[in-house]
Amino acid sequence: MTDHNKEVDSHSGTETTGHEWDGIKELNTPLPRWWLGIFYACIVWSIGYWVVMPAWPMINGYTHGMLNHSQRVNVANDIAALKSARHASESKLASASMDHIQSNPDLLQFALAEGKAAFGDNCAPCHGSGAQGSKGYPNLNDDVWLWGGKLADIQHTITVGVRSTSAETRQSQMPAFGKDGILKPAQIRDLTEYVVALSHRPANAAAVKRARQLFSDNCAACHGEDGKGNREFGAPNLTDADWLYGGSPQEISTQIYLGRGGVMPTWQGRLSPETIKSLAIYVHSLGGGE
Repeated sequence: MTDHNKEVDSHSGTETTGHEWDGIKELNTPLPRWWLGIFYACIVWSIGYWVVMPAWPMINGYTHGMLNHSQRVNVANDIAALKSARHASESKLASASMDHIQSNPDLLQFALAEGKAAFGDNCAPCHGSGAQGSKGYPNLNDDVWLWGGKLADIQHTITVGVRSTSAETRQSQMPAFGKDGILKPAQIRDLTEYVVALSHRPANAAAVKRARQLFSDNCAACHGEDGKGNREFGAPNLTDADWLYGGSPQEISTQIYLGRGGVMPTWQGRLSPETIKSLAIYVHSLGGGE
């Protein structure tokens, strides 16, 4: 950069700043007055905002401003007002049985609305906004339930969770047959063919025959000799077309090898009993409840 004496640009008639870069001279063009007016007005407005509103962080807090405004207090007041408005209905919900809630149109409508809101806030990140689930997260719209799909079953599962922190949590664990060296790779391949055959799909007949005893020795205790599962253990039915981690031979083989199992939080203590009731009612209403 080279400094020169200020001069008037012959093309535009505007005085230069005296700065030049690679032969290009900088014009001393003033900012539009309307822009400067808005800029100065913003400065004045910001100073006024600092005075009347919370603005500056301090060591042990912040400046409260002349209005002492607090969005946190406003939200707390709104929540308190909402709880007060809901109190009468939630009191009825707390004392009502599940059957009574379903038979009372007003109470049912309130429970469904509250359950839908609670589902969006707490359950949708895993199960999806439409409860459609995804790989590793159950679809709540169908009639496939590892622990039962009756209202009481759903309520209990929400309350205690699955493989979670509650002393009464739903608990089951499929062994990692390959990872832990329980079965050899060839045995896992045969067992995969056997499970494929259980779901009425073409499979290697010789492998199925070899794996029959393997299944009986290692899998039947939970899934049953017929592979139809057992809700007492949360063991899935292997004869249908519904698969939590995928039903392709490769995905089945991976599941046998790793023994994956997800975790559902224990919602007791996080959500009120009334909210858990509402969630159970809502999930049951999605179409897959029994």
